[in-house]
Amino acid sequence: MTFQRARNEEQREIRRQAILDTAAAMLDEMPVADVSLNELSRRVGLAKSNVLRYFESREAVLFELLEQAMTRWLAEVPDELAKSVEPGLPALERGDRVAAVLSASLSRQAVLLDLINAQTNVLEHNVSVDVVVRHKRSAIVGIMTTADLIRQYVPELGDGARTVAVMTLILAGALSTYCRPSASALAAYEADPDVTVLRLDLRTTLEHAAATLIAGTLARA
Repeated sequence: MTFQRARNEEQREIRRQAILDTAAAMLDEMPVADVSLNELSRRVGLAKSNVLRYFESREAVLFELLEQAMTRWLAEVPDELAKSVEPGLPALERGDRVAAVLSASLSRQAVLLDLINAQTNVLEHNVSVDVVVRHKRSAIVGIMTTADLIRQYVPELGDGARTVAVMTLILAGALSTYCRPSASALAAYEADPDVTVLRLDLRTTLEHAAATLIAGTLARA
């Protein structure tokens, strides 16, 4: 891919979107830590200095991809909840169904979870205060939207729905990494079946954790 010099706002937006699309394609191939600005520049067909005209750093690109991935997920999950959670069920059962939907849906969002998990140790470094503030504001909107969805089906949670939303998203990000064992770990599980108790399935583990969070919050309420 090569570009002529962007001469108007439309051309600049096309180039900016091309950078985001290329970075998103890279995340389908590799973890966040392996996405380098040099390789991104090479793939998009721009000098690194030109990429930096559109985004102040690699991390700024990844922040925007995180916001886009969160927006896509939040557009999908309401229909999934509507199909699976019956309003007339007891609160605990509704909570369990919400946990099942959230875990199933999030476990399909590999890029979103990888980026969530990388927020504090990767994305929040090498970026300006303005970028971090903008992302934090976007993150608050995402958390509150998730909390509202949870509270829609389990209103008994009250303000506790926000804690459930935050912790479910954080756990999903952390578990997504833990539940991808290395080749050495896979070999260890095969060599010693006793240690396979530590091999966790993302969807199952997240569902149990989210259901426990909801049940515990209901009990405290």
